[in-house]
Amino acid sequence: MIRIGSYKKPRVQHFWNRQGYVRYIFLILLMAFAYRVISIRTLTADDLSLKQRAINQSSEPIIETARRGDIVDRNGEILASNLILKKINLNPMQLQTEFIPKLAQSLGMPFVELNEILAKKRENRRRYYIIKKNIPLTDPVINRINKLKKERINVCKNITKKPDLSLIDKALNMFNVKKSTPKYTTTRKCSRQLAEGITIEEDAQRYYPKGASMAPLIGRINHDKEGISGIEGEFENILSGQDGEKHLRHTGDSSESYFNPVNITKLEHGHDIELTIDSGIQFHSYNALKKSVLFHEAESGSAIVLSTNGEVLAMANYPADDPNNKQVYSPEHYRNRVLSDKIEPGSTMKTFTMLLALDQNKITATEDELIDVTKKIGHIRPDKKYKEMTIKLILQKSHNLGTVNVSEMLTKEDMYNTWNNLGFGHPLGLIPSIENSGSLKHFEHWGDIDKRTLSYGHGPMETNLAQLARAYLVFANNGSIPSLKLINGANYNENIIKIFNKETIDKIGHILDSVVSDKGSGYRAQIGGYSVAGKTGTAEKVINGKYSKNGDKRTFFVGFVPAKMPKYIMAVRLDYPKKCYASWHPNPSIPCQGSNSASMVFKDAMEKILTNDNSIEVLSES
Repeated sequence: MIRIGSYKKPRVQHFWNRQGYVRYIFLILLMAFAYRVISIRTLTADDLSLKQRAINQSSEPIIETARRGDIVDRNGEILASNLILKKINLNPMQLQTEFIPKLAQSLGMPFVELNEILAKKRENRRRYYIIKKNIPLTDPVINRINKLKKERINVCKNITKKPDLSLIDKALNMFNVKKSTPKYTTTRKCSRQLAEGITIEEDAQRYYPKGASMAPLIGRINHDKEGISGIEGEFENILSGQDGEKHLRHTGDSSESYFNPVNITKLEHGHDIELTIDSGIQFHSYNALKKSVLFHEAESGSAIVLSTNGEVLAMANYPADDPNNKQVYSPEHYRNRVLSDKIEPGSTMKTFTMLLALDQNKITATEDELIDVTKKIGHIRPDKKYKEMTIKLILQKSHNLGTVNVSEMLTKEDMYNTWNNLGFGHPLGLIPSIENSGSLKHFEHWGDIDKRTLSYGHGPMETNLAQLARAYLVFANNGSIPSLKLINGANYNENIIKIFNKETIDKIGHILDSVVSDKGSGYRAQIGGYSVAGKTGTAEKVINGKYSKNGDKRTFFVGFVPAKMPKYIMAVRLDYPKKCYASWHPNPSIPCQGSNSASMVFKDAMEKILTNDNSIEVLSES
């Protein structure tokens, strides 16, 4: 019997099994999704989390270029500075293709060339490329690029879209129950946009207002803007500073919306350097050198001017290149011969032989003291022109045998100690990387010939022109000698070495005044209205270990002015002057000596220096 009231609708077969199966699927999907979220946050690749890699790929490196410090003279005159220029930087990964023809036109370059460059940069994933640099502010290309950056043009791009799957299809696809092959659709979307990835940045070009006159001293920088010679190279770490680097991270909404700038390297601008140089004195020294080298057909010339306290007022060399002309470069024309060349200074050293002998009371240097110059000493023969000579006449005529006679009264040890105290063979510390400190052989290794030749500037010593000029500072410091200084504010040795007595200095200084007279070898160094003292010198060049017999000579003059209480000390050197004359008129021609070549540089330069210095009283004609 069937009970109608107790009838129940029959359930579908295996209903609870299928319902539980679906529940399990959703549970598994939820667990897989949670696992995937956690794994993405912690997964690393190449030792970087994917999160960090994403951050790195979405950040823009910004380089802040450090400003290179200026080089100025003692009066604040610019010797090396930076011209403010512009450079155009491209981000090839951002720049839209539609803008390339207009960009090429704005830059003034062929479209094909620019397109090829950008294609290569995109292949290498380059985000920073300087397409043009060293652009003056007035260059029309700056205005053209600025106009282009404000222009909107139609930019189109293809957007590929993947069709959405239902949650069930995604689950079945994940567990390989049912494989769904998505069919991608591509649509083309266009919009008017501004150009991306074009920036105008500040740039700088090193500029040298004094041109070639300062080139061997100041030096130059290379294409990477690093100092490679002179002051630029020696003090690169001080002048260059340190570039700053920031990373600007951008959001996914807009490539131009940045946040959280991260400082990678702190920006530090370079420091200025002030030299003791006086650019006016440098200019006159350089011009006088150039004039003389060309007139005498010399290979080169160099000069240094010092103040009484050892400050370098000028350090000039010729030939030299203009560092502003990037098309011309010769390493020889950036060589600072004042410091780098090792020389034998010739008869300019006779001064110190006489100073030492007088200081030790070996001579009196009076008019009634006569030195016999009729007998040969070693290899030095009498010239048969003089029989007896005073110390004054020996220095006036730069007489070798007379000087050797005096040196015979001195010991090797005393001469060595005096030359050593004068600084010969010791570094000056001005530009250490290029300085050749010369040499002074110890007296224990001297023979008699060494002591004799040393007395007139040859033999067991070699020096540079700056050391020679420094030794003459004894005449401006009552027999003492200070250190040389080139950089204001630098820590130099302030010790002042006492070498000769003041009375000795005064007497020999008065004799050197007579050397620069009509009767002395330095007659070409006379300057009207001023008392000048100095000493000439000539030395045969050493070639392959032997003195040249072909007329290859260096000629020298070291002078100071005024003769009493000097303010300026100047040393001059000419290398192998070939044409010298008894007067400025080329007839007759005579052998080149310090008297008819180097002394003329001193006169030419110092005359102009004194004309611009009102602190030195002009002597009356009477």
